[in-house]
Amino acid sequence: MAPSTTMKVASWETTGTISTVDKQIPELKPGYILVRVTASGICGTDLHICKGETPHATHKVTIGHENAGFVEQIHPDTVTTVKQGDLVAIDPNIPCHACTFCRNKKYHLCPKLICLGVSVNGGMAKYMAAPAEAVFPVPQSVGPVTASLAEPLSCVIHAVDTGSIKTGDQVLVMGAGPIGLMTLGLASLAGGRVTVVEPSKMRREKALAFGAAEVLDPEELKLGDPCMGDGFDVVFECVGRPQTMELAVNCAKAGGTVVWVGVAKPDVTIPVSPFNVYRRELTIKSTYTNPYGMERAIKVLAENKLDWGSLITHSFTLDQFEEAWKVFLDGSGLKVCVRPNEQ
Repeated sequence: MAPSTTMKVASWETTGTISTVDKQIPELKPGYILVRVTASGICGTDLHICKGETPHATHKVTIGHENAGFVEQIHPDTVTTVKQGDLVAIDPNIPCHACTFCRNKKYHLCPKLICLGVSVNGGMAKYMAAPAEAVFPVPQSVGPVTASLAEPLSCVIHAVDTGSIKTGDQVLVMGAGPIGLMTLGLASLAGGRVTVVEPSKMRREKALAFGAAEVLDPEELKLGDPCMGDGFDVVFECVGRPQTMELAVNCAKAGGTVVWVGVAKPDVTIPVSPFNVYRRELTIKSTYTNPYGMERAIKVLAENKLDWGSLITHSFTLDQFEEAWKVFLDGSGLKVCVRPNEQ
């Protein structure tokens, strides 16, 4: 019997729906590597894609931008250090290498950025093709499922770098989903004393286990006078809602830094007082994707100073994608992962 040339994938077929459909197994092009996907994480960005809220997403794209797997095949005209059978993680962001941003070490701002799982087919499938530059070797000790955390962790590394935490800083993390918990973990390891605000009791308990010095229900958060030293040195908003993005600004003490990590809808605006920003000399920053973070993220996973794999609370086969999507939407767990090559 001839080998199958098709595979099941999770695809954004119509606005509001992610469906499992059959597509062709990718044909290798020069410079590309075929990866047998072991794990693909579901992300909030996938929900934005599903709802039509991601401007650069392509209709009928195979989703999945948090991917790990084993090298299945390497095109003979591809230059790479990985070998067939190696465990790898995939950076989904592919820049043009020719624009002013790429030439000035800001490739994540490239206006022609291609994103696997967003603008072109990704890894919520048995196989995915990725350019060699996007394929990063992972130590076997990390494991083929935990390795899929490399991409979101690389985004958080960029966010925590942007916050410029100093030892002893009072740090606030708003939201204890997977991104918030990763931010908490890295901020704590960087020397910050981290408070987490999160409405879910389960997630607050996880935050304590992940190194939070204090966890609060949103109703317990009390704001004092930031000009008298009340508030936080660094605030990370990891929710992406207008209410929390505005609140993040109000939680920063004078001289503090606010980092918007969560992804808001494109049409959202919030009221911010320029005088308050001026008087408190606030720094308000945002983060976009994961520049130069994949190798660092893989090293962090390999060091395992925190139990990063415990963030994956639910795991499903691709045949169970509908169930996986429901669990993701109801928020009953943390990271929901799909294993496309398991039955």
